[in-house]
Amino acid sequence: MKFSEVIGQEELKSKLIQSVKDNRVSHAQLFYGPSGTGKLAIALAYAQYIACTDKQENDSCGVCNSCKKYSKLIHPDLHFVFPVITQQGKQSISDSFINQWREKLIDNAYFTYESWLETIKAENKQGSIYKDEAKEILRKLNLKTFESEFKVMIIWLPEKLNTTAANKLLKIIEEPPQKTLFILISEHREEVLPTISSRTQPIKIRRLTNDEIATALNKRESIDLQRAMLISKLAGGSYIQALYHVQASESRTNHFNYFVKLMRLAYQRNVKELLDLAKDITDEGREKQKAFLSYCLKMIRENFILNNNVSELNMLLEPEQDFAKNFSKFITQANVYKITEEIEVAYYHISRNVNSRIVLTDLFFTIMQLLRV
Repeated sequence: MKFSEVIGQEELKSKLIQSVKDNRVSHAQLFYGPSGTGKLAIALAYAQYIACTDKQENDSCGVCNSCKKYSKLIHPDLHFVFPVITQQGKQSISDSFINQWREKLIDNAYFTYESWLETIKAENKQGSIYKDEAKEILRKLNLKTFESEFKVMIIWLPEKLNTTAANKLLKIIEEPPQKTLFILISEHREEVLPTISSRTQPIKIRRLTNDEIATALNKRESIDLQRAMLISKLAGGSYIQALYHVQASESRTNHFNYFVKLMRLAYQRNVKELLDLAKDITDEGREKQKAFLSYCLKMIRENFILNNNVSELNMLLEPEQDFAKNFSKFITQANVYKITEEIEVAYYHISRNVNSRIVLTDLFFTIMQLLRV
């Protein structure tokens, strides 16, 4: 991937390019920031530029042998680590899933952890970076470089490193073999083990501007600029969110339908159907449950904003706006913080594999009480 293919982030691109020109490439860097800002894309472009044998003033050439291999993600000195799941007959290491990873990354470098789990058919399983991965990293990095000056190890979501794997990597991240570059890419820097984080140079990736997102939508998705600008305002600085709005995905429609049903049943105090709803959502799988709860948080925020007559900050699509016209009056100063807290707690418990049907049932009954506060 070339820097020209990365959306926005022009200032950061210039700094990274200059660090290569000045021979000041830090051996371990932590790219962190919100989802959809291009962290993985920037890491790939940076690594490709370092390996390029005919570097241009502001980008890799894209045509040398090294760049061609990078474009297919098959360069022998480029290595990836990412969360995987346990599967019978497969080692729990990234190389077991490398074909799916390459296909997904080549198709679009802007994707979420949840999307990756769907690609590898994780269902209710949580992705992790296991201890066997640490052994693979040590083995690969102790080999000599094949073609480039640098060996590059890109670790996507180091917050998913289990403790055993993280501890095995501490020494090699602190004192790597010569000409080795670690690029860690995190969406939740605070969840990265401090012993790992402290051994890296942190580089914050900012949210994209509305103009950057709108321009990308126009060029990549052939969306007219007026609509692209409207979508960019809903995206919150994330190109992933922008694509989410463009695609008007079935999952968002499902989340909206579930949210409407939940709030109506809770207001009606319909206990039997709330129990049925909790079961239906539980049957969707753990990652979809988490996605639904994230959607609920967004909708509570948007309805509270609407109720306080700050419509210019509102980021709802048309069906959501229609529902919010009547519903928003029930999200008030008296209950908004408590409802938000309860949803966040439910999300945390489901993330930690607590029985999701019990968690959702308890949440729905609590919302039933709070809606009439």
